Amino acid sequence: MTISSPSATVTQRLPDQGVVWLAGGALFLGALVLTDIISLRMASLFLIGGLMGAALFHASFGFTGGWRRFVEDKRGVAIRAQLAMVALAALVFFPLLAQGEAFGQPLVGALAPVGVSVVVGASLFGLGMQLGGGCGSGTLFTVGGGSVRMLVTLAFFIIGALGGTAHLPYWLSLPALEPISLGASLGVPLGLGLTLAGLAAIAAITLLIERRAHGNVEPIGAPLPQKGKLLTGPWPLLFAALALAVLNVLTLIIAGHPWSITAGFGLWGAKIASAFGVSVADWEFWTWPGQARALQNSVLADTTSVMDFGIILGAALAAGLAGKFAPKVDLRLGSLIAAVLGGLMMGYGARLSFGCNIGALFSGIASGSVHGWVWMICAFAGSVLGIRLRPLFFGRGASK
Repeated sequence: MTISSPSATVTQRLPDQGVVWLAGGALFLGALVLTDIISLRMASLFLIGGLMGAALFHASFGFTGGWRRFVEDKRGVAIRAQLAMVALAALVFFPLLAQGEAFGQPLVGALAPVGVSVVVGASLFGLGMQLGGGCGSGTLFTVGGGSVRMLVTLAFFIIGALGGTAHLPYWLSLPALEPISLGASLGVPLGLGLTLAGLAAIAAITLLIERRAHGNVEPIGAPLPQKGKLLTGPWPLLFAALALAVLNVLTLIIAGHPWSITAGFGLWGAKIASAFGVSVADWEFWTWPGQARALQNSVLADTTSVMDFGIILGAALAAGLAGKFAPKVDLRLGSLIAAVLGGLMMGYGARLSFGCNIGALFSGIASGSVHGWVWMICAFAGSVLGIRLRPLFFGRGASK
């Protein structure tokens, strides 16, 4: 799942009408059902998830391939797009979170403790995403795009996340600092300024390394897709970054908290395990008020789960519109083992570190949480190790 600027020479394909009708119909009917049995608010978040899935697919906007391309090829355009996305969201998050509410909706940021669990979990996640072939968002949008192998990654992602819920109380007993919000502790101007400066510094480092390696840098892309490409793609990375930042802001305003992905996986695992007679409700994690309520209620009442479903369907719709929905089956033993191990590591690591590249890095840093920065550093370090281990599973020179 390599992220790069979509080529202008991509051959135009005809939309897959069957996929378009199926995915589009599912999004439409899903929104109607959610409006009827849950709320218009939940239906809105479901459709926002659909738009996120479309943006992710049309720009091939994930973290796994972009980080790998920087490590292996010294090309950092994808990382700069990710940094731009975080910066754009932070510009709105900081003042909104300082205000504490929007249109009567209380707002909370993606804040978490900084401790052993984040360091271990993020490192494990970074390693796992290079073996599994995608991060949290990347796994969902590639599943929506028809990747059968990524279904394996997702299945074991869910299992790993469930295991993480069993062990999280222990990890939280280890040394950690209380959640640190740059906006709350330093004030919005200084906290936001430091956040933007940090993001700009990382972008500058990627530019320096890329220019030294190649004598030039790849452009991040136009702010808008080419004429007629809005529905069918491909989208420039910068446009996708802007779209995802806006959609995360909408998520914050409507849901009351930023975009997250992997919390839903742990809930799905708990629901499935409970259906098979496992006493998940007795685990300490699932006795906590919010978790107990989520386990007791329908999965359709869980914001993260509903948005995850929307991402998959939105990516499927985008794939159909682009004529790129093509289920791929990779039955090579090494690839399947990597999918299993990667999924387990990502699920477990995400639970320990309070999220993935979206919930911890994107939403965390945009919220001013210091844990988001620690997560990014540790996940990148783990990712470098994962890149070194990939040839053991995919062979020399293999890329996904």
